[in-house]
Amino acid sequence: MGRAPPALLACRLRRPVRQAGPARAGRRPHRPGGHRLAGREQAWRDAVQYVVMTCARSSSRRSHRVLPQAALFVDHFHLVRLVNQTLTEVRRRVTVTRRGRKGNREWEPRNRLIRSAARKCGEHVDALLDELSNLPRVIGAPITVAWNAKEDLLGLLAAARSRPDREQVRDLLYRFYRRCADADLPEPQRPATTVETWRPEILAFLHTGITNAGSEGVNRVIKTIARDAYGFRDPGNQRSRTRCATTRRARGHLDARNTVEPAPCNRVGWRHRTVSTAGVRLAVAGS
Repeated sequence: MGRAPPALLACRLRRPVRQAGPARAGRRPHRPGGHRLAGREQAWRDAVQYVVMTCARSSSRRSHRVLPQAALFVDHFHLVRLVNQTLTEVRRRVTVTRRGRKGNREWEPRNRLIRSAARKCGEHVDALLDELSNLPRVIGAPITVAWNAKEDLLGLLAAARSRPDREQVRDLLYRFYRRCADADLPEPQRPATTVETWRPEILAFLHTGITNAGSEGVNRVIKTIARDAYGFRDPGNQRSRTRCATTRRARGHLDARNTVEPAPCNRVGWRHRTVSTAGVRLAVAGS
């Protein structure tokens, strides 16, 4: 409670799941949504200026109720995930009878389809489009249309780096809406409806570039630690392992210069040789 209030609040305002049956020891009790913020001092809540959240009306209502003075932003991470999921659904639907079988040309580029074309060289993009054009029309045409709609939305979100003006945002939005309307597919209608519903919050992101990418990355690390642990002994062990994993960069543990060389292997019948690669010494044991 003694920490300084942040100007940007990037947190999850989801309602905890109501647990059926009697409460067990160690379980989190059910509380109303937004209780984490409602428990803060009023001065702390008044200092929050921006709230970055996902595309959920429940989060928006709770934010307006607890932080009425804060401006709301939609993080572009959730929009990118939505449009990539839409593209995957289109690919799966048109290839439902042959999906997942080795050798299918429409299944092999599944990972390249969801990558941004702006981060790939022109040769790779041309190769992907040629591969889609060589597919049967009933399969390649819907995938190509969904891929173009995805790239239009990514182009709109990427404009946040250059602080676009109103006319540029209008043209990018029109191109994305027109692409989804001309697609004549049910899947692209969902991201278009989402963008239209959350248009004010998305425009706020485009004009300011505020995002909660840092907190999303920390949440992903925490989930990865939980999967690798296969359960924790107690909440204290969970907090310790989570804090150790999320503060490595601050503690300098990701710096190769701080890496400790492994001790020599003294096992009988083994020889030990050291290989130097890019300034990092690796110990390789072999018979």
